Amino acid sequence: MSLLPHQLELLAPARDTEIGIEAIHHGADAVYIGGPSFGARTSADNRVQDIARLVKHAHRFQSRIFVTLNTILRDDELEPARKLAWQLYDAGVDALIIQDMGLLEIDLPPIQLHASTQTDIRTPEKARFLQDVGLNQIVLARELTLEQIAAIRAATDPARCTLEFFIHGALCVAYSGQCYISEAHTGRSANRGDCSQACRLPYQVTDAQGRFVAHDKHVLSMKDNNQSANLRALIDAGARSFKIEGRYKDMGYVKNITAHYRTLFDAILDERPELARGSSGRCAFGFTPDPDQNFNREFTDYFVNGRQMDIGAFDSPKNPGRAIGWVTKTGPNWFEFEADDLALVLHNGDGLCYHDLQKELVGVQINRAEPAGAPGHWRAFPKDPMAGFKDLRKGTRINRNRDMDWVRGLEKKSAERRIGAWLRLTETDDGLALALTDEDGHEGLASLALPYQAAKVPEQALDKLRDQLSRLGDTIFEPIDVAVNLERPWFVPASMLNALRRDAVAALEAARAATWQRLPRAMPVEPPATYPEDTLTYLANVFNHKARDFYAKHGVKLIAAAYEAHEEDGEVSLMITKHCVRWSMSLCPKQAKGVTGVQGTIRAEPLTLINGNERLGLRFDCKPCEMHVVGRMRRHVLDQARAAPLTFYRTRPAR
Repeated sequence: MSLLPHQLELLAPARDTEIGIEAIHHGADAVYIGGPSFGARTSADNRVQDIARLVKHAHRFQSRIFVTLNTILRDDELEPARKLAWQLYDAGVDALIIQDMGLLEIDLPPIQLHASTQTDIRTPEKARFLQDVGLNQIVLARELTLEQIAAIRAATDPARCTLEFFIHGALCVAYSGQCYISEAHTGRSANRGDCSQACRLPYQVTDAQGRFVAHDKHVLSMKDNNQSANLRALIDAGARSFKIEGRYKDMGYVKNITAHYRTLFDAILDERPELARGSSGRCAFGFTPDPDQNFNREFTDYFVNGRQMDIGAFDSPKNPGRAIGWVTKTGPNWFEFEADDLALVLHNGDGLCYHDLQKELVGVQINRAEPAGAPGHWRAFPKDPMAGFKDLRKGTRINRNRDMDWVRGLEKKSAERRIGAWLRLTETDDGLALALTDEDGHEGLASLALPYQAAKVPEQALDKLRDQLSRLGDTIFEPIDVAVNLERPWFVPASMLNALRRDAVAALEAARAATWQRLPRAMPVEPPATYPEDTLTYLANVFNHKARDFYAKHGVKLIAAAYEAHEEDGEVSLMITKHCVRWSMSLCPKQAKGVTGVQGTIRAEPLTLINGNERLGLRFDCKPCEMHVVGRMRRHVLDQARAAPLTFYRTRPAR
């Protein structure tokens, strides 16, 4: 197991080591980060020695570091991936997050393995299989409902496998691992960390007769995930690791969002003593966390409480920010607006925006801002010429999507994380002894050889000693209680008492480090578990011989190559998604059921997406309530030379 069944883990992202350290300071029980390669984020790589530094810091708080090794791998990449896994193990990393099952067939170190979101875990059967082949922790598909999560928990063993769930951040519209548009159009594989994000583009939507259903809408762009209101329900459904998306996000995002969920989880833990934190210490923040302050496309809780109408950010994939006022007048190089809140302060450098008449979001960076007479009225001088701001006029609604005061605040130190400790000072035969015992039961001892010297003001002696000992400001500890158990009123020079305290703190940190244990890797069951299906298409993302061997060992008879092998040259599903364009536009037959005059007139006929010269088909599978985006691989992508031929796919295994 990764966590004890009663522990909750807040799992934060890190683009680099410094962001990872701040994630720990702001309350993360674990951090996931990319290594130097194979991490499924092309510009979020980190050196092993930098990760080792993050590991050392995280383990001071009993927080864990997980490294992503979650691209699908070519045959020639298996050996470099194996060597990297051992380097990360030697660096003290706690777990590897993987997608490629071929890794289970090579000589990996005895390190925990977690299933990446790209493994696309939607069913109890697949979750149980991944548990039984040795995955300690599995992240479930973002599209699941509370009932589906509970069903997976019922089918798996909480003592063997932890359930992880995404609670915040950007949403891929496709089931993770089931999007191939980028590969088909550009040769850049999402399953290898280089997605071109076709889902954020605007599309014309036409029906089977060529009629326009939508014009220049971002119909595949989802709002951002926010499960703040559902944490208690997710806990009750069986989730124990709660993941924040964002390995591309900046420091301010990670600080703010981690602190936001730390605050929410601490409140839950205070309510429910049967649950416990996944690491040590409490956090104090120098700001009030607010998810609206970071880039977001507005928020949705997606499918956790069932299908909703408003999950899409169809007008724009940009950050609309928060509405703050209405334009009252415009000038040659400025505009004025009246704020909704009279206390609002506009800052130089703030980012504002508005929707033009076509509902496109237009950004306005403010070069200078000044009050404009009456309270709540502001004059803003944009960085760019006013002539370029289409439809910015009196009556326009103004939003703010970047508050420079907030941004600058998070550039400074914004949190402290401390572990509670009891201090006890006692007399010894040759002086004094100080014991520090932390909230986890570790103890550090230090002694000071010092002849007794009476305090000049005996009645103040104990209070002075207590005050000096409690000064743990430059450590990771904070005093819960300071007991001065002395029979006589001692005078101790401040320098000597400080040295005694430092020695005791060092001893306590050493005791904590000495008790750190690497969590055991789960063992696969014997005989090998049978995979829930006996046939795998390109959707299984099998890209090397070891992955093929893995599935064959687990009972699969027919194994197709990954889409990246370029063997699928016809029209196929390039994306499978729970999002339905028909449902979102009230064109679903299920919505018409029972509606007089409408029932029977709406059918789930195909639609077409058009962006420039590119066309994609939409097909609707109404029984599981899923949508397929259909297309074919472009010729120039098909013609690209393969790095390593996958010859075993040419002669498919017989049934």
